[in-house]
Amino acid sequence: MGSRQFLHLRELFDRSFKAARIGVWECSLPDQTLSWTDTVYELFDLAPQTPLTRNQILRLYTPETRRRLDEVREKAIRTGEGFSLDVEIITASGNRRWIRITACVEVADGTATRIFGMKQDVTAEKTMVEQLRQLAEHDILTGLTSRTRFETFFNEICATEGRTGRALLLVDLDGFKAVNDTLGHQAGDDCLKAAGHRLSRAVPKANMVARIGGDEFAVIHECVSTEHLAKIADRVVKGLNWTVSTPAKSIRIATSVGAAIIVPGHSSKDIFAEADRGLYEAKLSGKNGFRIVPPTWSAYDAAL
Repeated sequence: MGSRQFLHLRELFDRSFKAARIGVWECSLPDQTLSWTDTVYELFDLAPQTPLTRNQILRLYTPETRRRLDEVREKAIRTGEGFSLDVEIITASGNRRWIRITACVEVADGTATRIFGMKQDVTAEKTMVEQLRQLAEHDILTGLTSRTRFETFFNEICATEGRTGRALLLVDLDGFKAVNDTLGHQAGDDCLKAAGHRLSRAVPKANMVARIGGDEFAVIHECVSTEHLAKIADRVVKGLNWTVSTPAKSIRIATSVGAAIIVPGHSSKDIFAEADRGLYEAKLSGKNGFRIVPPTWSAYDAAL
């Protein structure tokens, strides 16, 4: 390969790495001297060729990622095996950034002499993953927990033997269909947002508040007795009782609640069915109220 072709390929290589926000770094051992390409300086918001000391650079890493980096780096130097790690930094300019570090270890006569590799800006990737997680775990309209996340948590606590009493409350809006049919879907969306806000305010100490259907919500709350559960359910009924108004029409929103004690070790499907039966009975008896399905206290006491 001629020198001109080699220089051309090297230029392409450098441009490609720069476009991908990838830089090359190395640290000589044992003196800890750092060498970076310009892109790594850019990732840390430092001017190229700024004098580097490892201790100063480590201060730019968040405490948790610095701890993790120390662990994997120490192991790499000890074993001679490389690693890949995503770390969070707060740059010299105060910007939060995620960097993926890949590292190789150079060993001579059984001793690590150099550790080197690449650093890549993966902030956009991390942001996208976090947004996807938020979409999966939260209801877009109300901001409450999503049904998927609720089901996971509910199944976990039903399967866990523990002494903390909890209850499941299923909440259904009375009058929501009239809002949608009469005032339109935008009014319906606003009604659901208001319901989510009111429900969260009614049960500020809940373990979880979720939207699990159109106008259906679920609450998981610590609970020590049916009397305690009745007070919680009553707060929900009273808190979700308001009027949706437009210049042309007003519609009263009320709430029905069905509740059941969560007995650890019992089927989540059965407990949900009990709360759902309570909700059905509350609606059947005139709505705007609650029904508690009594637990099997012998089974509950045994679980405690």
